[in-house]
Amino acid sequence: MVYHHLYANFAKVSEVRVGIIGAGNYGTAIVTQAPVTPRLNVAAVADISIDAARGAYEKAGFDMAKVAYAGTAEQAKCEIARGNSIFTDKPELIGSIAAVDIVCECSGVPEASVKYAVQAIEAGKHVAMVTKDCDVAVGPMLKRLAKEAGVIYTPVDGDQHGLLIQFYEWAKSVGLTVISGGKATDGEFVYDEAAGTVSIKTDKKIHEPYVETVAVSDEDRKWLAMIPEGQAAEYVARRKDILARLPQPGAYDLCEITVAANYTGMKPAVDTLVHAALRITEIPVAYAEIANGGLFGQVDTIDLATCLRRPDESGLGGGVFLVVRCDNAYSNHVLVTKGQIPNYDETTAVIYRPYHLCGVETSTSLLMAGLLGIDTGSEDYRPRYDLVKVAARDIKAGEVFGNDHSPMLKARIVPAVPVALENPACAHLLTGNRAKVDIPAGTLITYDMVEEPQASSLWEMRRLQDRAFLAGQ
Repeated sequence: MVYHHLYANFAKVSEVRVGIIGAGNYGTAIVTQAPVTPRLNVAAVADISIDAARGAYEKAGFDMAKVAYAGTAEQAKCEIARGNSIFTDKPELIGSIAAVDIVCECSGVPEASVKYAVQAIEAGKHVAMVTKDCDVAVGPMLKRLAKEAGVIYTPVDGDQHGLLIQFYEWAKSVGLTVISGGKATDGEFVYDEAAGTVSIKTDKKIHEPYVETVAVSDEDRKWLAMIPEGQAAEYVARRKDILARLPQPGAYDLCEITVAANYTGMKPAVDTLVHAALRITEIPVAYAEIANGGLFGQVDTIDLATCLRRPDESGLGGGVFLVVRCDNAYSNHVLVTKGQIPNYDETTAVIYRPYHLCGVETSTSLLMAGLLGIDTGSEDYRPRYDLVKVAARDIKAGEVFGNDHSPMLKARIVPAVPVALENPACAHLLTGNRAKVDIPAGTLITYDMVEEPQASSLWEMRRLQDRAFLAGQ
């Protein structure tokens, strides 16, 4: 890595002063890593839970005599001038603090997130967007507003979509053709061949009707063996049936894929994604082009995979992967014979990053923005696709739509369209709002089925984005 050279030779300031909004697991990890990250200074932490905001500093081992509460902008200014870091239960303060260079938005609440992002941009501060629910709905417009204001709007290292965007950009920069790419689901399917079971290894809460372990019949065991040449489609389909009762990808997985697709231009093959259960060695077999025995009819396809592995094997670690080839025969020979994992005819290979460290590694994006004035995304961020929702059960008029963890809704990825009555509704414009009519299970939810909230910053920003990017549709 050349980060230290970049920081030493091209930094515009000596350190980056960060204000964090949202002291959940992600935001707290940024704080806990800050004391050992050169040039990074967490100046302020905000959360609607004052205990969570203060607790982030405590978990990081800060000298709590130098950490103070601030309930107003003036208090924050005075405490920081005394050399203290501040915590607050008023997130709206963060963007107004002069001693903050970049706002790291981790609230997880899209309606609040867009307000805090706009406030920061208007105050001349960079924005690192962790709240993917906001990014997927209006991120392209926020990036445009930031550029017009002369500040940075960036995804973050540590989030899977941020890592995938950078991985893709790197591959294109060295001339690789990307057949497919994607992220691993956090959960992995662990196959105990001796016991004849497959179990989910995950830190996510399991909702009914999913189970943690399924038994594999003797006749089904063959479908969990290495995919033979030319049989990817059949093996993927049979595994889907065998493993169907285990937890499947959530809307949050498809949300990250949608953000990455909007940044890179990669395209989903189907609106639900294929989402195959694959060994690492099978990724280049299944996620290659059809002509080479794979599933995809075009290059630059984006998808998910759940790692299938034995208990004693390493996995994908919730990381990201690319299936690539070199179009020059000599270069491709190097690619597929120097330790990478190829498909059967050696036309392509998988390269992968078997980890994502969440807030622990987000400092690279914060430092790139604050020290160098660059983002860790890609240049052409536009609303190519929308995450939308389908009713997973009957929904009654007046019910409140849940977020990406709600079992009442399932997600799809479709070409982006403007806000209009019969158009599919952008998923996070639904969140927290009420159904206007009864919605039968299996129905794609459109804008005429949701009660639009009054004075919504998120809806207003989405309409602004529609006018900027989707005029005429």
